[in-house]
Amino acid sequence: MGTRSLFIIGLLCLASCGSYNSIDSFYEAHKNDNQVTAIRVPQFMLTTLSGISPEIKELIGGANDLRYMHFAVENPSRAQFLNTQINGITGNSFIEIFRKNDELKRSVVSIRERKNSVKEILIYNNNISSGSLLYINGDFNPARVRHMAQNNDFDNLGNFLGNYGVNLSN
Repeated sequence: MGTRSLFIIGLLCLASCGSYNSIDSFYEAHKNDNQVTAIRVPQFMLTTLSGISPEIKELIGGANDLRYMHFAVENPSRAQFLNTQINGITGNSFIEIFRKNDELKRSVVSIRERKNSVKEILIYNNNISSGSLLYINGDFNPARVRHMAQNNDFDNLGNFLGNYGVNLSN
């Protein structure tokens, strides 16, 4: 094998490792884990959900992609593993607007902006016994995102989606 072949193989390995640090790869890697509730709301359902109430419409009105995961965290090594994966995702051009670390417990709110608009919102919580991830992609006014964060609207949306998923399975 020549130097050129080794170089190409090395680039392919780097590209595949880099793609692991994304919402898509995290969602795909964990949606089949034990004790996971995974909800990915398709585009046509976002319109339907927006009609449930004015509050829900305010939360998801500008969304193109909405995903929610609730998962069990069985032990400290699993908590560390999940925390490291989220750090890898948010380290890729996200702006961390809130973080609270308490040993292995984590609360992280990160956004990705383009010009004067928030394009992606990621909220991750890990309290050692369970964790959650809320991801919203769309077009949001930064003042609206700040207002939503201050009023715990993201937590309310996560709770709503968790209950919505439970109701779908019954």
